[in-house]
Amino acid sequence: MRALMDLITNALGPFGPLIAVGLLGLVLVLIAIMILVRDSQDPLEKIKKASRSGVEVQPEKKRLRTGRRNDKLDKYANFLEPKDEKSLSQIRLTLMQAGYRDRDAVRYFHFAQFAFGIGFLILGVLYFVVFVAGNEGTTTQQTILYILGPGAAGYLLPKYWVTKRLQQRQQEITDGFPDSLDMMLTCVEAGQSLDQSIIRVANEIRVSYPALADEYEIVAHQIKAGRDKPSVLNEMAERCGVMDISSFVTVLVQSQSFGTSVADALRVYAAEMRDKRVMRAEEKANKLPTKMTLATMMLTVPPLLIILVGPSVLGIMELFSMGVGTGQ
Repeated sequence: MRALMDLITNALGPFGPLIAVGLLGLVLVLIAIMILVRDSQDPLEKIKKASRSGVEVQPEKKRLRTGRRNDKLDKYANFLEPKDEKSLSQIRLTLMQAGYRDRDAVRYFHFAQFAFGIGFLILGVLYFVVFVAGNEGTTTQQTILYILGPGAAGYLLPKYWVTKRLQQRQQEITDGFPDSLDMMLTCVEAGQSLDQSIIRVANEIRVSYPALADEYEIVAHQIKAGRDKPSVLNEMAERCGVMDISSFVTVLVQSQSFGTSVADALRVYAAEMRDKRVMRAEEKANKLPTKMTLATMMLTVPPLLIILVGPSVLGIMELFSMGVGTGQ
């Protein structure tokens, strides 16, 4: 054992045994994960697959079924999905609001966290072995930081990406919603129905606001499929996660329930959205001077001090040097 420890220390440096133990633990974790996720196939699943393979699906139906689940991920479902139904619903809603509406989005998200975490952990170990292990002043805390830090960063990277994507999508929907309401009001007043107006608005704003256009198209297709309008609109508000959309859905549902004019409701709400957009712009404009104060001080005060105080400092230094040279 002593000879093995000396060999590892000579090859990897003073932290060689710690690195070897870490790599061994990583290998054991990977083996355990492979054993856990590899299930024996259920006989009932074999019967279902055999029955499905005997039925031929028409090419048109195959083309229309775009949201099918990935059967290869089914055996990893216990590992790639939360066991708690509340957590599963929350992460699914978050991914849907970020624009990931695939049925396997939750599994892909957790797989990305696992893959990036393990990959960055391996990169951290390799970086430590190649560049840092030979340094004698490396402490145990620094070793743990070099190895586990990239793994933690890789694990949090997909979550950060989804959060930024969600914020950008909600901002895009918020920016384009007042314009879409004005266009929808114009279409309704021109004699089109609300369903036709939604389709027309979705086509018109596709270039500028694709996320909002996608939501309008989903609503139009669901209404064409025969679903009731209130539930479709409520699902749209849930997918967007924007307060303005939720208020708009409430206005339309109440207008349909009480039998009032949709055009009047749209006119009032569109005017309110325009006022709110102006208020948001004024708020950003009022925040700008406060945000620029620190940058202005950092970029303006030092040059100003150099210009004002610099000549005086130079004059004092010259007088001091002249005094030293004359011996006074």
